[in-house]
Amino acid sequence: MMATITALRAQKRNPNRINVDLDGEFAFGLSRVVAAWLQVGQELNDEKITRLQAEDEREVALQKAIHFLSYRPRTESEIRRKLAEQGFEEDVVNGALERLRSNQMVGDGKFARLWIDSRVTFRPRSHRLMAMELRQKGVADETIDAALAEAPEDEILAYQAGQARFRRYAGTDFKTFQQKLGAYLGRKGFSYGVISPVVQRLWRELQAAGEEVAASGPEPSEH
Repeated sequence: MMATITALRAQKRNPNRINVDLDGEFAFGLSRVVAAWLQVGQELNDEKITRLQAEDEREVALQKAIHFLSYRPRTESEIRRKLAEQGFEEDVVNGALERLRSNQMVGDGKFARLWIDSRVTFRPRSHRLMAMELRQKGVADETIDAALAEAPEDEILAYQAGQARFRRYAGTDFKTFQQKLGAYLGRKGFSYGVISPVVQRLWRELQAAGEEVAASGPEPSEH
């Protein structure tokens, strides 16, 4: 059965979608990019209409995935789950992911490296804890291992994490300092073998800083 396009109108609420009228009546909406080659007076059969609607669904899924990515990087598993929740079929989801990959907009290896770089820079934690976080996001173990191979060792990360915290415990004795800083680093996923020398190093730095302040003495008063 053939039908003739009698109008192509941008939707008022979403100008990126086009309303298609066939034989004088509204028939369906399409993404602007899908409707770009249509013209008033063009005839469409049922097969062509089905293909246009399928292409539109793929385009909508892609745009929703891009919007989802605009907030922050996502794993493929997160994107797949989000699109599935919005009712897209598996083949449509796979197509959207393939287009994202081809444009280098998504990839678990890239995501894992960005995630680890962010953690190392702003919130240092152990390799074990970072691996667990990435695994929860659906990243494969081999991808995680490859990304972690480029990260600093746990000893360096523990020292960086401790540096941001240890001055809070100035004025305590070593046992209290060790307990409090050690517990903090433990929550960051570091093992006792890593924590112990880091705590001792930061304790020595704290004592040395205190001695320097004491040696400098008070500022001379002005008369």
